[in-house]
Amino acid sequence: MTGLDSGGRYSELVLASTSPARHALLTGLGLPFRCEAPGVDETVPPGMTPAQAVGILAERKARAVWTRFPHALVIGSDQLVGLEGRALGKAPDAKAARAQLQSMAGRTHEICTAVCVVGPGFLSSEVEVARLTLWPLTETELDGYVATGEWQGCAGSYRVEGRGQALFKEIQGDRTGIQGLPMTLLVRLLREAGVTFF
Repeated sequence: MTGLDSGGRYSELVLASTSPARHALLTGLGLPFRCEAPGVDETVPPGMTPAQAVGILAERKARAVWTRFPHALVIGSDQLVGLEGRALGKAPDAKAARAQLQSMAGRTHEICTAVCVVGPGFLSSEVEVARLTLWPLTETELDGYVATGEWQGCAGSYRVEGRGQALFKEIQGDRTGIQGLPMTLLVRLLREAGVTFF
């Protein structure tokens, strides 16, 4: 029987995110859950690597929601793109999105996605790293992709599950992680927390 756990340790499953991509990925597991906006400060101390930063932010988001739902099992996640150790977040406008894409064109970058699962008597957090190589992009291609609007709300200014697929020469890593929630990793953490799936 599908359920949170056999011992009734958790009242419900909560995703500490309002991301449509994360919602869609988690829906695929067939578990009932709700989404809650974490509403946290997303600044991190300077000098951190993207992997360190996303680990801190994922845990901060999970804990923030867990304080509001202390009997729930809460999933927090965060994502940053790293280019030569420098973090690239979500572009604030089309000009910044184009600049991000131009800086990555023809080069390999990393996308770091952290997952933190917290609940009564349970806390586990891990970071998954994928490596992506963009094709060299012409000015026309850059302008054309930015015009799609897919860059909005995305770290690195692309959406790999949409038209952004055409930007990439090579992708090494979990595609669900690149989309915002690494499902193989998440399933392992949920199993460790006692969640049953079937």
